[in-house]
Amino acid sequence: MSEPKYRIRALHTASTITVYQAYSPALGLPAARDGRFPAAWKRDRMTWIKPSFLWMMYRCGWGTKEDQTTVLAVEVSREGFEWALSRACLSHYDRALYPDPALWKRELKRSPARVQWDPERDLHHRALPHRSLQLGLSGEAARRYADEWTVSIRDVTPLAHRIHGLVREGELTAAAELLPEETGYPAGDELLGRLRA
Repeated sequence: MSEPKYRIRALHTASTITVYQAYSPALGLPAARDGRFPAAWKRDRMTWIKPSFLWMMYRCGWGTKEDQTTVLAVEVSREGFEWALSRACLSHYDRALYPDPALWKRELKRSPARVQWDPERDLHHRALPHRSLQLGLSGEAARRYADEWTVSIRDVTPLAHRIHGLVREGELTAAAELLPEETGYPAGDELLGRLRA
């Protein structure tokens, strides 16, 4: 069966979904230690969360890019994640979804969340034909994410480095076996219909 072009693939349970972010050790280590974001985490700025582990690895270079050397797995409530999705707007104008650019701009301005669909990546960071969701949170959504929706925070930097090492050694099967088990998240048309072309 072929992979749908737009689908949220994630590690999830009946009540939570895991998303990934990468930070400097000054922010990431206290967050992982305490299981919550520290006061220094800016709740008034947009933050992007990524359900795809491999897309996060592509973005942070396996945890080697500056200020992205601490990779976090953030388990959030599905209720919170879906609250954000239901109030999200596409981060770019798409004429198939918005008949008028001005209408899209108005919706973007008032939405506390943004959705971007980027090509999913393989272990070598090559683009795949299907898309991976990024969810940008600002204002109320960012504050709720940090202070209400977060269930746990884990430092998965050692896992990222281990998988990267196996990829460099050409041990792709062993690397793939260590990846989080991401399956289709049950978000139907009521949540995603207006967020995908």
